[in-house]
Amino acid sequence: MAATILRICLPLVAFILNSSILSMAIPLEPRAAPLTKSLLLSLISNVNSATSASYSLHDSLGQTMDTTKILQAPEGDYLAVYHSLLSTDNKFHASIATSNDLKSFVFSAGFGAGTSQPTVALAGDGGYVVAWEQEPNNHIAVRYYPDRAHLLAGTATKSFDAPMTLSTCAEGTPSIYSIQLNPDIEHSVIDIGGHYFRDCQVDRQQRGKLVNFSSWTTAPRPEVDAAVEVFGVQGNIGDRDALELDDGSLVQLNEGQFTFGDFGSWRVYLYDFGSGNAERVNIQTRGGSTAFANPSVTRIISPSGRDAIVVGAFLPSEGAAPGEAGQLLYYREF
Repeated sequence: MAATILRICLPLVAFILNSSILSMAIPLEPRAAPLTKSLLLSLISNVNSATSASYSLHDSLGQTMDTTKILQAPEGDYLAVYHSLLSTDNKFHASIATSNDLKSFVFSAGFGAGTSQPTVALAGDGGYVVAWEQEPNNHIAVRYYPDRAHLLAGTATKSFDAPMTLSTCAEGTPSIYSIQLNPDIEHSVIDIGGHYFRDCQVDRQQRGKLVNFSSWTTAPRPEVDAAVEVFGVQGNIGDRDALELDDGSLVQLNEGQFTFGDFGSWRVYLYDFGSGNAERVNIQTRGGSTAFANPSVTRIISPSGRDAIVVGAFLPSEGAAPGEAGQLLYYREF
């Protein structure tokens, strides 16, 4: 009987030892939790728990990086588009910079005077699409760059300036939902969000399509406006940035202003396309800032190689804690 037990136990002990040795020899990478709406909210709400956070973000030229949007390039580093108000002409200038650590950003190129609120997306053919708000007339401008070299030089090969059809005053702050190539940029559909200055009194949401880089149609998004207005927002409802969750559902961060003209009343909301509802995102900073505008959100692989969410928000001086005014950029691994 003892010999039988020994014959059974010895192989089991050997298996356990071999398994332990194997697990020590080949460390297993931690697996990211599924990105759900509740997890997303927890990742973006507490800046103090972020893996890295930078306040008052500036590029290598010392320019402010207001309204920063981050995109991870296929090469693995990070591209940032943003705007700065330059004293040379007192105009906004949108720019692009590169980074390896999401802390320091090297200026690469500018997109010209009168450009602001930029966003960027991979086109799917090795190229990039950048959209921004263009003055004069505050309209949406869209540019195509066939490769990284063209993008970092600021040299577009295709351009489109959207006609204003919803407002005679302004339509701007674009975001890019999707780019469909059929099979190239000449035969494509680009789904673009924006805001329009309704009755030249208040910003409200719109969503349009740029077809074949030559034809533009757009329409108001009253359902998004209504979801944010529930919270008592009576001022502008402007910038937005969308993100797909792991279950395939779509959400977006939206800015909403309680009182028109009061920069200290900007807040951020998470809109759920499935339910049609929004909820307030209570962002907590180290100093207790209360006003947040121009939200952006991107899923990335962090500099250390883990899944992460990177968030941008502009903190107006009217609601910013000491040392926190300007562009905030932070990411959190999960």
